[in-house]
Amino acid sequence: MFGIINFEVFLVAAILLILTPGTDTMYVVSRSISQGRMAGIYSALGISTGAVVHTLLAAFGLSVLLMQSVFLFNVVKVAGAVYLAYLGIKMIISKNEENKEQEMPQHSHKKIFFQGLLTNVMNPKVALFFLAFLPQFIQTNSGISSPTPFIILGLTFTLAGLVWCIITAYFSSMATNKLRSNAKISTAFNKFTGFVFIAMGLTLLQTKPSS
Repeated sequence: MFGIINFEVFLVAAILLILTPGTDTMYVVSRSISQGRMAGIYSALGISTGAVVHTLLAAFGLSVLLMQSVFLFNVVKVAGAVYLAYLGIKMIISKNEENKEQEMPQHSHKKIFFQGLLTNVMNPKVALFFLAFLPQFIQTNSGISSPTPFIILGLTFTLAGLVWCIITAYFSSMATNKLRSNAKISTAFNKFTGFVFIAMGLTLLQTKPSS
């Protein structure tokens, strides 16, 4: 249906991939531990929106151009790595503020959302993954070229990932809620998150386009 094959296999594979700890999970966990549940949830929403962007790019062939151009690939990769390093350094040097997530202003929610969005959109590894994973479940001998199967599969994967990230944010923040009320521990969480972001940026720099 809609040019999709083995959808049940896709769901199982997608869930297994989502449950495997990766960059998105680490990002959400780090945010949730250092800044609370709402920060983790808004990060998850931003990451998922970025995944939707990658889905549309893959569906309409723009991601293929990115993968085939070493220059564009490296530009996006370096930009993403620099942005992650910037976020990390900012969290490391920032002074601690008492973390009460229920009092987090709306503009902070938007800022965290867009930070999650940018870290995902500027990660060519995500584009590479979508181009490698989704076509395995799309019928290629129908003679019909349509973005519909890419979009359906991509949105399904994104929705499942969003649910998992929200669950992760909830339990990560709940487990460290009392610890964050301690100023010194809260500062340590922020610095730890900063180092995680920098490490993610360094890992991103090692990504290479597919041959």
